[in-house]
Amino acid sequence: MNWEQLLSLKRFGDTNKRIRKEQDETRLGFEVDYDRVIFSSEFRSLQDKTQVIPLSQTDFVHTRLTHSLEVSVVGRSLGRLVGKKLLEKHPHLQNIHGFQVNDFGAIVASAALAHDIGNPPFGHSGEKAIGEFFKTGAGNHYKSQLTAKEYQDLCDFEGNANGFKILTESRAGRSGGLRLSYATLGAFTKYPKESLPKKPTTHIADKKYGFFQSEKDAFVDIASELGLIKRSNKDLSFSRHPLAFLVEAADDICYTIIDFEDGINLGLIQEEFALEYLSKIIRDNIKPENYYALSTKEDRIGYLRALAIGTLINEAVDIFMKHEEAILNGEFDCALLDKSKYDAQIKDIIKISVENIYQSTEVVDKEIAGYGVLNTLLTTYTNAINNTFDGTASNYDKLIFKSLPKTINIESSSLYKRLSSVCFYVSLLSDSKAILEYKKIKGFSF
Repeated sequence: MNWEQLLSLKRFGDTNKRIRKEQDETRLGFEVDYDRVIFSSEFRSLQDKTQVIPLSQTDFVHTRLTHSLEVSVVGRSLGRLVGKKLLEKHPHLQNIHGFQVNDFGAIVASAALAHDIGNPPFGHSGEKAIGEFFKTGAGNHYKSQLTAKEYQDLCDFEGNANGFKILTESRAGRSGGLRLSYATLGAFTKYPKESLPKKPTTHIADKKYGFFQSEKDAFVDIASELGLIKRSNKDLSFSRHPLAFLVEAADDICYTIIDFEDGINLGLIQEEFALEYLSKIIRDNIKPENYYALSTKEDRIGYLRALAIGTLINEAVDIFMKHEEAILNGEFDCALLDKSKYDAQIKDIIKISVENIYQSTEVVDKEIAGYGVLNTLLTTYTNAINNTFDGTASNYDKLIFKSLPKTINIESSSLYKRLSSVCFYVSLLSDSKAILEYKKIKGFSF
C-alpha cells in the first residue's frame, strides 16, 4: 500500500473526484469529515447510549458520546504525531502531494469520533442481544430463507459494520451517507472483511467483521480506491488501512484508562489501585509532590489518567513508526498496544476493570433488562413487517407498522433487507428511547 493512495480525498457518494484545491479554504480537506460526523443525528444519540454503566444517574460517568469525543482527541494526537514523522520520512508526501501534519490528525480524529456510531442500545450486550435473537431466539426460523452470509450478519450483529452502514448508506435526502472521504472510511474500518468465513486466526483484522452484505459493494469500491491489499481470493477480506491501527489504539487507550477511572470514581475500585497500577506506566513522568498536593480523589485520579494517556500515546506512535513497512505490506497482525512494553500493566488494569466494573451487579442487572427490551422490540417489529408484507398482518401488526419511520426500508421484497432494516432501526435507538418503545408495546405507559 502507498500513502498517496491511502490518503484519498475522494468523497463517498460524489460523482467526481474532489481535489484539494476545490475545498473551501476555511474547512479544508479531511476536517470536513469531522464536522459531518459530529452534526449527524446518529452521533447525537450516543449521548444516551451506554459506555460502561447503563442508564447511570451519575453525571461524571462516561456515555458513548463523551467516550467518542475523548477517543477522537487521543486519535488526533496520534495522527498528528505519526503524520509529522511520516512527512519527515517521506518528504515527497508534503513537497509533491501537499499533505500536512493536520491531514493525518483529521483523518484519525474523524474515524475515531465515529468508531462507536453503529453501537445499539445497552452497549456490547445490545449487539449480543440482537445476534442471539436470530441465532437462538424467535428470529431463528428465518435461517432457511437467507443465504449463509446474510444469516451470519444477523447472528453476529456487529456495531462496526452497522457504523459503516450509517456512514455510507444512501437515505432520503442523504446520498452516499455522510459523504466522508475514502481515507476516513478506510481508517474507520478496523475489520475489513465480511461476516463469513470466520477465521480462527490471531490476525487482528479477522477478529470481527466490518461490513454487512448490503454494503459489500460499497466497501469493495473504497478498498479499490485506497489500494488496500486483498488478503484472500476466496472471500472478501483486506488488509487494514494503516491509520485504522491508530483509531484502534486511541480507543484502547481511552477505555483502558478512563473506564478504570470511572470505576474508581464510582467506588467500585479502591483509589489505592490507581496509584498501584497506573504508576507502573507513568513512573518516568509522575511527580509525587504534585500528586499528593491534590485534595480530592477525582483530581488525583485525573492527574494519573492524564499522564498515563500521554505515555501510551507516545508509545503507540513509536510502535507504529517502527512497524510502518510491515503495516503498509499488510503483514502487521496485532493491535499496536499488544507490542507495548506496558502490555502487562494494561492487561492488569483491564482485568480489574472486568471484575469490578463490567461484571458488577449494577451492570449485569441492567444488561439482563436490556436483553428483555431488545428481544421484545425485535419480535414485535419483525412480526409486524413480515406479516404486513405477506398480507397476514393483524390489526396490531398494522398499528406497529404505521408507527415505524418511513425512512427505513421495510417494504423490500428481500427478507434480508427487511430484517436488516429492523435491526438498523433498533440500533439507532438510545437506551432511554428503547425503554420507552418497550413500555409502549407492553402497555405500561401512554
